[in-house]
Amino acid sequence: MVVKPRDNGAALVNPDMGWTLMFYSNVPKNYGSQLEPADTADEWPGLSVVYLRIPWAFVEPEEGGFNWPILDTPAQRWIAKGKRVAFRLTCSENWTRFATPEWVRNAGAKGVFYDWGKGPTPNGHFWDPDFADPVFLAKLDHFLQAVAGRYDGRPQVAFFDIGSYGMWGEGHTGGSSQIPQDRADEIVRQHIDLHLKHFKRTRLAILDDVTGPQARGAHQPLTDYARSKGITLRDDSICVQPPPNSWYHAEMAGLFWPTLPVIVEHEHYGPSKKRGAWGDGSRLIQAVEDYHASYLTIHWWPHEMLAETRKTVDDINLRLGYRLQLREISWPSRATIGKPFVVNSQWANAGVAPCYPGGFMALTLKNPKGGIVAVLADGSFNLRDLKPAPKGQAHVTHHRSRFTAGLIAPATAPGTCDVFVSVGERDGTPVIALPLNGDDGQRRYRLGPISLQP
Repeated sequence: MVVKPRDNGAALVNPDMGWTLMFYSNVPKNYGSQLEPADTADEWPGLSVVYLRIPWAFVEPEEGGFNWPILDTPAQRWIAKGKRVAFRLTCSENWTRFATPEWVRNAGAKGVFYDWGKGPTPNGHFWDPDFADPVFLAKLDHFLQAVAGRYDGRPQVAFFDIGSYGMWGEGHTGGSSQIPQDRADEIVRQHIDLHLKHFKRTRLAILDDVTGPQARGAHQPLTDYARSKGITLRDDSICVQPPPNSWYHAEMAGLFWPTLPVIVEHEHYGPSKKRGAWGDGSRLIQAVEDYHASYLTIHWWPHEMLAETRKTVDDINLRLGYRLQLREISWPSRATIGKPFVVNSQWANAGVAPCYPGGFMALTLKNPKGGIVAVLADGSFNLRDLKPAPKGQAHVTHHRSRFTAGLIAPATAPGTCDVFVSVGERDGTPVIALPLNGDDGQRRYRLGPISLQP
């Protein structure tokens, strides 16, 4: 039996990749928070994560008194749909006076008032802490301890941004407290270490702008340090400016994506389009290619944006993250129970990034009633090793597997079975969605029959 499956073009929801819906975009009313409670934007193809970016002051309005429902309520709406959640909890905003809770200042933390775009001024409308102040750091330490105690290592959490420094948590202060970059390097390293102290299992992400919003070059001290600690890279607000300044740090992302999933956020779609920075959508597609992006943020009202950009979204879904393709597979039409048989398969990764979680091929044989007769998993070939390539140039890897069904037990009756393929754990548990038809609802895909002989 020789089968050459075709990629069905489906948007895939898989670990370590996908579209992230901005539920809170700093301001609690933007963007997903305006959706009805039953509306989880299910029509957005490839949506895998709901993203909660909100000031610390809203989560801990009183010292030790936590407003967990502000996070747990939206998170559970999407978790119930099999999706995941990601966080950024910020300390500096230009729309609310105290993003860091005012009780931190009252406890003695130093800081400055500022007006957005003008810098520090005694009568400024907003307050920034001194991000290296010992009182501030002690209170932040306790806050992160509480947050990590609740969310670190939870399988439902995709990643957690290190967003405690700079405006909107993006790592820059040019429009606020205007901290010189040489001092910022020392401060941000403290914040990185503080997050590493508490988040032992959940993936952390560093913002590219901690090095300077327009810093050129792949290697920068802070991002190199973060990468050495296993922290991935996030680039916020590409397409703020038109070409040639649509983004600055794709070269930096080249240091991260071979081992860590890179996160990209585009500028608010409406303003980007209005100022001519968005273009026809091809720039966002190119950003996915240049950054080898695994996650891409929906930074606007989701229904409106999808209605206007559906073709761009569909094109991106064919490349975003990893896309494992079974190009060809062959197996004998008949196999003897308890005797080995050979399966030859050909695989490719049509995405821009590696399959970071890894996965192993398994064949599952089912009888006409849908009962599982045999699970045949090959742990010798990790599809994590499939390399991404430019569009249309994916390398095809050939693999030979040797399987035996019904050796000793369980009792295996002769007859015709359906052959299903899956990719997942070494024990044959399916994990990775494939762009194939014939899904049995558990990420196993029907290929054809096999006759088991006595």
